[in-house]
Amino acid sequence: MNTTPTPRVGVRSTILLGAAGGAAFWVVNLAISLTPLGAEYRAALSIPYLPMLLGALAGGLLIGLLVAYALQRFSDRIPSVSPLLKAIALSGAAVVAAAVLMPAPDPRSALLGLLINTLRIVALGATIGVLHPRQAARGQN
Repeated sequence: MNTTPTPRVGVRSTILLGAAGGAAFWVVNLAISLTPLGAEYRAALSIPYLPMLLGALAGGLLIGLLVAYALQRFSDRIPSVSPLLKAIALSGAAVVAAAVLMPAPDPRSALLGLLINTLRIVALGATIGVLHPRQAARGQN
């Protein structure tokens, strides 16, 4: 029988970390959307600009909350010393899920989507990983 106590996950710190990660996701999405590659990807999938920005905001917040919760809850089970590397590893799972779940009409669009999602989600994970020790040091729950 395992008697190791499970780490306590604070709602406030999860929301703050998730929101910060979601903001990083959205900012990277905005920057990419202003490039010709972003325009090509949107055109290939017939994605309107404003709904894409709103969808990226919602998606970034959802992924950010999931990564923040998993980092706080399972931090001791992820094989790494650095919270930054742990958060990026958790984000890697989201990149894989996005690659599997995102439809693409052709191989070029699939590669563009993978590149865009990798940049957005790694930025999200890096932001959460950098801020996590600061939240833990403050003891915010």
